[in-house]
Formats: sequence, C-alpha cells, structure tokens
Amino acid sequence: MSKTPTEIVTAERAGLLLARLRTQGPLVHCLTNTVAANFTANALLAIGASPAMVDNTEEAQAFARAAGAVLVNLGTLTPQTAAAMRLAVKGAREAGRPWVLDPVAVGALDYRTRLAADLVSEAPTAIRGNASEILSLAGETAQAGRGVDSAASSADAVEAARSLAHATGAVVGVTGERDYVSDGARLVALANGHPLMPRVTALGCALSAIVAAFLAIADEPAEATAAALLTVGVAGEMAADGARGPASFATALVDTLYTMTAEDLEKRGHIEPCPHAARSTLRSTS
Repeated sequence: MSKTPTEIVTAERAGLLLARLRTQGPLVHCLTNTVAANFTANALLAIGASPAMVDNTEEAQAFARAAGAVLVNLGTLTPQTAAAMRLAVKGAREAGRPWVLDPVAVGALDYRTRLAADLVSEAPTAIRGNASEILSLAGETAQAGRGVDSAASSADAVEAARSLAHATGAVVGVTGERDYVSDGARLVALANGHPLMPRVTALGCALSAIVAAFLAIADEPAEATAAALLTVGVAGEMAADGARGPASFATALVDTLYTMTAEDLEKRGHIEPCPHAARSTLRSTS
C-alpha cells in the first residue's frame, strides 16, 4: 500500500524498512547512559543492527563519521560524556550521518537542559522524548518530570512536537500511552504498546537507538522514525503475551525484536494519520 501525501508511514512500509534494516545491518554509534547501555546493545542486535558504545573524546568524532547513525542520550551525563557528545555530533554532521537526540530529564535539571538546547541547534535528524521533555525543548511551560518519567501525557505535547519539528527541521517523536511523530507539517499517532513497557528501565533509550538504526537505512526521516516507534510498540504487545512481569517481559521483548516479521507489523500495527498541516502560528525556522 502506497502512502498518500499527508501520511508519514504505513504498516506495510514499516515492514519493508524492517526487512531492509536486517539486510543492511547498520552500525549505530550510541553515546548513552550507563543504565541503558546493555539493554540498548541487545535490542539493536536483536533487530538486526550493530551497536557500538564509544563515548570518549579521543574517538567519538572519528567513530561517528564511520557509523550509519548516531544516538546522543543525555541519561547519566558527565562533563566528559557531554564533550564526547558534542564531538560525535560534529563528526556525524561532517559525514552527513543522521543523528538522534534523546533529551533525558530535560526541563528537570538545568545543566542537561542547557546542553540539550545547544545540541538542538546542531540540527538533529530526529528527537525522541517523553511529553515533559518535548514540552521543555519546545519552550512550553510544563511540569518537570519525575526523574526520567513524564509528568504529562503524550497527547499534551502534540502541538509542542509539531512546533519543535517546524522550528528545528528535526522529526520529533513524543512517546507515552500513545506515540506521536511529526515533521512539522504532518502528524501521525501510533497506538501500539503495552502497560509493561514503562516498567522496564532503558526501554525508551533502546527505542531511541532503534530510531537511529531505521534512520541509517531509510530515505525519509519521518517515515523511519514512525516505523521505529511502530515496530517497538508492536513488539511490546507481542512480548506481553505470556510475560509474568517486567523481568520476563524485558527478555521477551528482545526475543520479539529478533523474531518479529513484516507480517506482524502489517497485521498488528495501529496507525492513525492526522492529515492536518502545521498551524500557521508555529515559529518559523528563520
């Protein structure tokens, strides 16, 4: 099924991108937090990508040039990793590689909020965060999240996501009970997932890395971002079947990312296109 001009992705297209990812096996350079590194690497391996966790200033820039895509995750931030992140972004931009910003806990703490604002000015290909993080990056007044958890629902951040995408040129994905993806002009809602997903630490971080993997093999960033979120949402639903709790669910999720097929996405993917142009009141890119 082909897309209409107002659609971002279809389940069939997401399945085709998943198959392409597995064929190409993109190298994803992850500058991520210590809590998430192991789970993120396993999730990337399961879906067919190749992870590398290079976060030192001596290697980050050069490695980013060689990678298929780069993830910058602000989780357990230090001055040293912040410097490496800046260098990795520079390397990605020099080589024309896509890169993803995961603005963990932005808005709750000043240091990472300032760093995130600086990184946004470096033209990320995609930004993936929860509602509180996206509201903060968009300059909206929002109740700070509790640590890495959002105090707002994803629906509360829809307009902020479109505004942020319009202003920065990045594709913005806001995740929660329902996920939304916008490129500033188009908006799609993705209604897959399971309540166990927020009970597993590092799942959101792994999701951002999977967004980077899809960006590495796709021609259109909005389609890639939406396909990644749809894939993980469907995997979460499938993994929940038979899971006894968060621990068995986490294991099942990695297994499901390994075994799921394009047909699973076509059968279970729940996409709600929102074919409305971005509002004229959004900030210009100038």
